[in-house]
Amino acid sequence: MFSYILRRTLTAIPLLLAISFVCFIFINLIPSDPAEVALRVRQTPIITPEMIAQVRLELGLDEPFLVRYWYWLVNCLQLDFGVSYVNPTRTVLSEFERALPSTLVLALTSLVFVIGLSVPIGFFCAVYKDGLFDRIMRGFVFITTSMPAYWIGLLLIWIISIKLNLLPTSGSASWKHLVLPAFTVSLTYISTYIRLIRNNMLEIMSEDFVTYATVRGVKRHIILTKHILMNSLHTCIVAIGMSIPQLISGTIVVENVFAWPGLGQLCISSIFNRDYPIIQTYVLFVGFLFVVFNLLFDIIQHIVDPRLRKE
Repeated sequence: MFSYILRRTLTAIPLLLAISFVCFIFINLIPSDPAEVALRVRQTPIITPEMIAQVRLELGLDEPFLVRYWYWLVNCLQLDFGVSYVNPTRTVLSEFERALPSTLVLALTSLVFVIGLSVPIGFFCAVYKDGLFDRIMRGFVFITTSMPAYWIGLLLIWIISIKLNLLPTSGSASWKHLVLPAFTVSLTYISTYIRLIRNNMLEIMSEDFVTYATVRGVKRHIILTKHILMNSLHTCIVAIGMSIPQLISGTIVVENVFAWPGLGQLCISSIFNRDYPIIQTYVLFVGFLFVVFNLLFDIIQHIVDPRLRKE
């Protein structure tokens, strides 16, 4: 077990380095001079070549490409991601510390919606296969999967907030402001996991051990929950692990629809302001989340599934 964890961890390190290198390359391939962009973002009235040269020296842009990447990578390992172009008195890390808690609250609430709704709905869809409830839910899954998140958010604002006046349209003052954006983020994942749990349960229902348990006289609710549902959830572990970074990174559009003050809103404003250090750090952060959560839940699945341990 320890050798497997060590091997998977060592495999993730080169991948993280590759993500950081690609992220650094993309920002440096932008045709605009970062020094000139920094001066324009700071609303410098007159930009001279001398001022550009001075800012390039301050940002370390006068060094060769690989040297700059090395210095940037070392600084990132020390959680020093540079300073914001928009506000040079604030570091990128402080901007992330300000916005990250709101995004984590939104993503965690969305995950609660995903697990709390998809598991029972998928369970009943499998138990009552081809029934009225199953047909309605399959239609719901088909519709919500094909609709983009921003369109769902706008529909919820129009129906829930404007027509029914039940919840606020935007902001983050109370828990009521959290319901609509969290449900909007989670809706696509709810549809995916309903279909995944339903199909897994239907596949396991045809296994021999289910037939054997039925012949032995085991109660039906025990067979459905302990034998079928629990075994069908094993395949969802890695999918849930990959959904967590998707939930965090997928809030970028929803946060701007509902004016939620998180990383998504920070990233969009940074794109409009050409605040390259924040954009670069955001892309690196999302890539880091995908690698780490994939590694973590892969190890968890290896621990809880005896078949993988045997292999």
